[in-house]
Amino acid sequence: MSEVSEISAVLPVLFKAACPECRARFELSAGALRLAIGATRKTTFYSFTCPECDTLVRKPAGERIVELLTGGGVRTLRLATS
Repeated sequence: MSEVSEISAVLPVLFKAACPECRARFELSAGALRLAIGATRKTTFYSFTCPECDTLVRKPAGERIVELLTGGGVRTLRLATS
């Protein structure tokens, strides 16, 4: 195993985020985020609770965001289609 692989296996993934309510900027671990994947763009989003003001934040997630969050270990919920 190379040094780079050993380091990435140890360091947690952090995601930069911002709260639209209080405008705070911060980093969140994968465990602090949730991703919901629906049948359309409107039903695909990620959410987190702002660590500064405790507001529940929900933001749309395009393909690239979904790829980054799932690759970083964010818990994902696949919404049923009807």
